[in-house]
Amino acid sequence: MSATFCPDCGNRLVEAERAGKTRKTCGECAFVEYRNPAVGVAVVLRDEAGRVLMGRRATGIYAGLWCIPCGYVEWDEDVRDAAVREFEEETGVRVELGGVVAVHSNFHNRDKQTVGIWFEGITRDGEPHPIDGEFTELDWFGPETPPELAFPTDGLVLGELAGSRDQSTAPARLSGQ
Repeated sequence: MSATFCPDCGNRLVEAERAGKTRKTCGECAFVEYRNPAVGVAVVLRDEAGRVLMGRRATGIYAGLWCIPCGYVEWDEDVRDAAVREFEEETGVRVELGGVVAVHSNFHNRDKQTVGIWFEGITRDGEPHPIDGEFTELDWFGPETPPELAFPTDGLVLGELAGSRDQSTAPARLSGQ
């Protein structure tokens, strides 16, 4: 979605080399058009056996594939508030957030790159069920045996969780992340 005219002064943008990349710039006011990733958030909710709640996507290019419930941070919204909101909208479960489980850059969709933040979730209210049309179903999966995933970075997160498991039945917490 590249602009033709400068949003600050209205002059035509031209392509120029800046910091090793070609970017559109304005020769009049020095505006530089940057293409930045969006911020996505996800909540890792685990049951007593350490399994992770996941949803089967209902629509789009990832329909039928599974993911950790996730969504985008909206303008003027705190990342933690966005994670709680998105999780409740998609699963019907109100959570309290624990620590950050993982942060990864998502490059699987060239046109819609994101930086994802996965938070630990603790159930406060509700029973999991798909409610906003994002998922056709929800189910629990061991992090070491995930279903077919929509997003490669969910695989990284699940792999990290599988590697951190101890022999207890308490939900895992990753320290130092």
